[in-house]
Amino acid sequence: MSVLSAKYMHDEAAAFEHVEAMIWGDEPICPHCGTVGNAGKLEGVRTKPSKKNPEGKERHGLWKCRECRKQFTVRKGTIFEESHIPLHLWLQAIHLMVSSKKGISSHQLHRVLGITYKSAWFLTHRIRECMRDGALAPMGGNGGAVEVDETFIGQNPDKPKKKGARGYAHKNAMLTLVDRDTKRAKSIVVDDIRKHTLVPILRENIAKEAVVYTDEAKQYGKLSDDFADHDFTTHSKGEYVKREKPQVHTNTVEGFYSIFKRGMKGVYQHCGKQHLHRYAAEFDFRYNNRIANGIDDSQRAGLVLESTYGRRLTYSDSSTVRA
Repeated sequence: MSVLSAKYMHDEAAAFEHVEAMIWGDEPICPHCGTVGNAGKLEGVRTKPSKKNPEGKERHGLWKCRECRKQFTVRKGTIFEESHIPLHLWLQAIHLMVSSKKGISSHQLHRVLGITYKSAWFLTHRIRECMRDGALAPMGGNGGAVEVDETFIGQNPDKPKKKGARGYAHKNAMLTLVDRDTKRAKSIVVDDIRKHTLVPILRENIAKEAVVYTDEAKQYGKLSDDFADHDFTTHSKGEYVKREKPQVHTNTVEGFYSIFKRGMKGVYQHCGKQHLHRYAAEFDFRYNNRIANGIDDSQRAGLVLESTYGRRLTYSDSSTVRA
């Protein structure tokens, strides 16, 4: 049976029960006072009558805390808070985003879910916010290998295209690290690819005992001073794997970029610099939680749901850059 045929994907009451189980577990948690397991479920409560709904709409998943006497639902404090989109449509959107290897556009979601494009755009950014993971341990622990590379995407509004400048000078820069042992990636949007910009990021995100592999770019010239070892391949000479040391290459991170760029160019097509960090987080999330790491689509969707609390993103915030 298709995952999208599951009851919680179509029934609002079942959707609330599913999200409650993922976020709360066995007992409700009051978002107002933090009390656990001391709330009663309110059945049959409806909203005020309106022209569109003369009898009012049923309020699914409504609870009342016995401690602070306040009402709440599982939406409170999550990315679903104050959203007029039914919860079961949120669950469909989450599944479609986590199961699409190269992403799914807001235009596609607005057609599939039957919501406005503006709502679909905002919905996808809220979901991407849940995919961000800033708590990764330093890569390359226990002497593991870490591949490092940078790429360029889109157009940086602060760097207009100039005649005679390098082909990437006007584009947004992104640095990506891939840990070969854990098969995880971390992408960081950077202002430039100069040594004084990149090296501090590498020091912060890579363990000192790690072995680092890069290409021959000058900004990586003295990484052996900061890590256990550093080696590189000379792409300008057509060398992508060292013959005498076949473990020296950046093909893994290049493979990550192939997926990232196919998605950004083929699906999303355009992305402003202020949003690039969320798109990068989306591709990192799917890469880090892929089948090769033992995580299927449903488990991936569950990881997003578990991260929805405390990640609320307002519409005005969605246009600002967050570190």
